[in-house]
Amino acid sequence: MAGASLLTLLDDIASLMDDVSVMSKVAVKKTAGVLGDDLAVNAEQVSGVRADRELPVVWAVAKGSLLNKAILVPSALAISVFIPWLITPLLMLGGLFLCFEGAEKLLEMRSGEKPDRANIDEADKIKGAVRTDFILSAEIIVLTLGVVSAKPLLTQSATLATIAVLMTIFVYGLVAVIVKVDDVGLYFSQRPGSSALQAFGRGLLALAPKLMKSLSWIGTVAMFLVGGGILVHGVHAIAEFVADTAAYSATIPGVGVVISSVLPTVLNGVIGVIAGFITVFVVSRFHKHDSH
Repeated sequence: MAGASLLTLLDDIASLMDDVSVMSKVAVKKTAGVLGDDLAVNAEQVSGVRADRELPVVWAVAKGSLLNKAILVPSALAISVFIPWLITPLLMLGGLFLCFEGAEKLLEMRSGEKPDRANIDEADKIKGAVRTDFILSAEIIVLTLGVVSAKPLLTQSATLATIAVLMTIFVYGLVAVIVKVDDVGLYFSQRPGSSALQAFGRGLLALAPKLMKSLSWIGTVAMFLVGGGILVHGVHAIAEFVADTAAYSATIPGVGVVISSVLPTVLNGVIGVIAGFITVFVVSRFHKHDSH
């Protein structure tokens, strides 16, 4: 009897692992777009610190990201069971915050008063990156929850935990590589005996400053795309408008397929920009009113 019970338990565990593996693969495909934006935003957030502090800062943000997901996974499961209608409004608030941050960054770039990110207090930089990660992680968790919503609670929990860990390792592993590109280039450029490796190193050294500079723009654009996308999906009428516009554009001869595939992303970004600047205006007016 004991042996049979053990075999049954092992069979149940194997079945659970199979379900988690299949659901995780589907969830990765579903969240791939957000993951790319997450990588761009977080790489930009942690850039600009002293070279000897880059990896410690990335590690600190990665730990904060894991803590975010440790809060988000059980919270998402509880909300989906007891108050599922609350998920969309909470996500939309997070999306609005991303758009707000993106608009502030654009205003800083335009005014020329953008602060020197290298001189921003390290603790503040980490807090800001972890705060932004919370919103991006929330969308990944909710998208994953949508994939596994029909599965038993145990499968849902295991899949969400798997995605949370894997996404954190993947994103911040790549962030660590990105911020250390210049060090890797310096290492190879000074390595004796191989002209090819030295040339590769010099190429990385030339690429590094351009890459880090572009991250600021890429991260800002990603904020509008993710935030705008969340807002669009949260308002049924806007989501229908975007879908209908994309479907209509697909009928354009020759380039319709290309336009229809790109247009939803562009419209998400436009809506994100509009929402971001409206929020900045409202917040600035509120602060002025509050100061009087």
